Amino acid sequence: VQLQASGGGVVQAGGSLRLSCAASGPSFSNWALGWFRQAPGKKREFVATITWGGGSTTYRDSVKGRFTISRDNIKRMLYLQMNNLRPEDTAVYYCAADRPTIATTSAQYYGPRTLVTVSS
Repeated sequence: VQLQASGGGVVQAGGSLRLSCAASGPSFSNWALGWFRQAPGKKREFVATITWGGGSTTYRDSVKGRFTISRDNIKRMLYLQMNNLRPEDTAVYYCAADRPTIATTSAQYYGPRTLVTVSS
């Protein structure tokens, strides 16, 4: 599977952004998907994951209630709606894929990064 993220940018604290990730390759609906991020000087961390059918999601504690992950298997798209953004959300974000499940520690495939900058 090949992944291409978009939607990053600069936003003020409290604002919103929506990241999108387009996927190509066979059997998209068989892949579990997720978003990871890496802030300057820090290790990559998981943000959210979603199962192949979209019926189950997981979030890191710091984004619960603010971020929503979703997918559209017909359009072969993955999304991350980010609301009430905080300066500590500043990072490069990666969409990721693995199957049959995706771990919160790492994934088999990562797409190119997209930068999210939240100003205070």
